This record gives sequence, C-alpha cells and structure tokens, in this order.
Amino acid sequence: MALTRLTESFYHRDCLEVAPDLVGKLILRKFPDGTLLRERIAETEAYRGQEDLACHASRGRTPRTELLYRESGVIYVYLCYGMHWLMNVITGEPEQPQGVLIRAGAVHNGPAKLTKYLQVDKHFNGGSFVTCPDLWIADDGCRPKLRTDVRVGIDYAGEYWKNMPWRWIAEEI
Repeated sequence: MALTRLTESFYHRDCLEVAPDLVGKLILRKFPDGTLLRERIAETEAYRGQEDLACHASRGRTPRTELLYRESGVIYVYLCYGMHWLMNVITGEPEQPQGVLIRAGAVHNGPAKLTKYLQVDKHFNGGSFVTCPDLWIADDGCRPKLRTDVRVGIDYAGEYWKNMPWRWIAEEI
C-alpha cells in the first residue's frame, strides 16, 4: 500500500482517539541530502488538558506550553531531564491543550532513542507534521493489535493520573 501523509483532520480529534490510531503509522525524516529515515510507531501516550496533572498544561499557560494550545498537527518537542528530546503531536481543538507523546518506534524503544535516531531536536518545535517537508507521519495501512498500560515516568501527577491507561503499545509490528 502507498504511503499517505496524515492530514490535519487525522490530528483534529481527541488525544484519546489519536494516540491509539498513531500506533502502526510511519514517522519519516528527510535530510537535505535526500536521505530518508523511517520508523514505525510502536507506542504512544496521551496527555489531555489542564486537568490532567501529567500534562504540561496542568501548570498553566507558559511560553513552554503555548504550543499545546495551538492547532492540531503541531510538533511539540521539549527537553527532558536536560538531555533528551521528546516528540509530541498536538491534537484536538485549539485552546484545549492536549497531545500525544510518540513514546517508541519498532526499533528504537524509547522516546529519546527515537528522536536521537531521527535527529529531532528543538528546531522542529512549533512546526507541523501536516506541512513540514523534513518530518511527517504517514499511513501505509498497518493496523497492529494494541494493548494499553499506564503512562510512564509521571509519579509526580499523583495516583489517579499516574494510573490512567493512556499508553497504547503494539503487540507486535
């Protein structure tokens, strides 16, 4: 099946719909010399609004979180622990902050390993998966069987939010 770039309408849904639907899609990274890297998304996590204490927006609107309030499809890249770039896509309606962390690829089994492989850093922050010529997500028809689990690394959010089963993982790709 041919690759079809995801459009804004794919992302313009609640993060709890987009997150599982991203698993199995391909993330592509094109370099100036024409090299094209691709990796199948194997795991995602949803972060949903100011009420979700694990979501960056729960701390209020700041220069860092401003992108969460933008249109769907926006790329949100941030530095974690001062050393790892993590990549998210904004979903849903503008002014209703939510997004999906691309947590792992089929080969690169962690969000920082994936961004390192794809050479994604702050330069992509604020771009759009819909229009960026160098970084996008495409569908080739892959629909893996999924399982859910709790999100990772968010103990600070408290038991209720920590235990939300908002992580989707491909059983096998």
